[in-house]
Amino acid sequence: MQIRKLGIILMMFAAISCTNQQKGGQGGSAGKVKEYPVIAVRLQSTKLYKDYPTKLQGQQTVEIRSKIAGYIEKILVDEGAFVKKGQVLFRLNAEDIQATVRSAEAMVKVAEADVNNARVNVEKTKPLVEKNIISKFELESVESTLKSKDAQLSQANANLENAKANLQYTLITSPAEGTIGNFPFRVGSLVSSSTVEPLTTVSNTVNMYAYFSFNEKEFLTITKGLEGKTLQDKFTKLPGVSLILADNSIYEQQGRIETASGLVDSQTGAVNVRANFPNAEGLLRSGGSGMVRIPQVVDSVIIIPQKTAYELQGKHFVYVVGAGNKVHNTEIEVLEANLKDSYIVTSRLNAGDQIVLEGIASLVNDAEIKPKLVDPGNLSENMVKN
Repeated sequence: MQIRKLGIILMMFAAISCTNQQKGGQGGSAGKVKEYPVIAVRLQSTKLYKDYPTKLQGQQTVEIRSKIAGYIEKILVDEGAFVKKGQVLFRLNAEDIQATVRSAEAMVKVAEADVNNARVNVEKTKPLVEKNIISKFELESVESTLKSKDAQLSQANANLENAKANLQYTLITSPAEGTIGNFPFRVGSLVSSSTVEPLTTVSNTVNMYAYFSFNEKEFLTITKGLEGKTLQDKFTKLPGVSLILADNSIYEQQGRIETASGLVDSQTGAVNVRANFPNAEGLLRSGGSGMVRIPQVVDSVIIIPQKTAYELQGKHFVYVVGAGNKVHNTEIEVLEANLKDSYIVTSRLNAGDQIVLEGIASLVNDAEIKPKLVDPGNLSENMVKN
């Protein structure tokens, strides 16, 4: 009996001790509110950038072709060289054409002699007709012969001029100032006017054209609010654009958007656009690639660090500090932009709202916190290319 009473007493002490521990634990938890850093969102201005793939072309690219058939005897410039208008690039073998010129000159002399003989016959026949020694028909005959010989002389002169022109065509010159392209044909190659591939190209690269495209929505967004009666007038109001080179460096000189195609591609919905970049030093080359970077200034927007938000099923959420320092799980809408580690919020937040900066993984809706207001810095400066 005594042993049973002792067991009951021990059980009662154990129950009391457990109850006190539970109460003490709940009291400690309820009395301790965790501190979280928070920021007060504010309106800011920033500059966004978007990059578009581009192909570069010289202001003028001319194909160099041979006007006559002949073998390349000498190449007088090197690939990639800068040439001036009228400079000789190739020389074709001219022996056959020189022989043709000499033959044409001889034919001209023969034709001139024939004309002289025909003219003498006319002069001799006229007095005889006037004295009725011979019939008028004889005069008409020799005059007709003179006209025929004159025509033959004209033909011979034309053949000579054509031969001389062909002789000049053996020297192939540059029709424009620019940079020489590659040489698919070498010394000894037979070329002609019907050769499919050009001998080379000459590109005027003092100014470079960068071709890229907007989708229709982007094109309207960029041009809709600009002043100007025509599209070209509107383009003059656009800020300068940058060129990102193939090595990801930024070309030192800015360009400008000058023109756009008048049609929207029915298959892709794209509008082709051309920007112009100065290239006095010749760094840019025709056929090169890169990215055209277009800036866009955005005024009075809310920018928050990405770490303040979490994503769930394609939606973005932040914890907003409300009354009684309780946090509320709030969905926000963000702009797809190129801010590094930051979001531009387009709705559901107002200037002055406080949101939790760090530790959001440990929070639940309506949890009470101890907010510690901190300065997030200038978030609009954290920008990278899209």
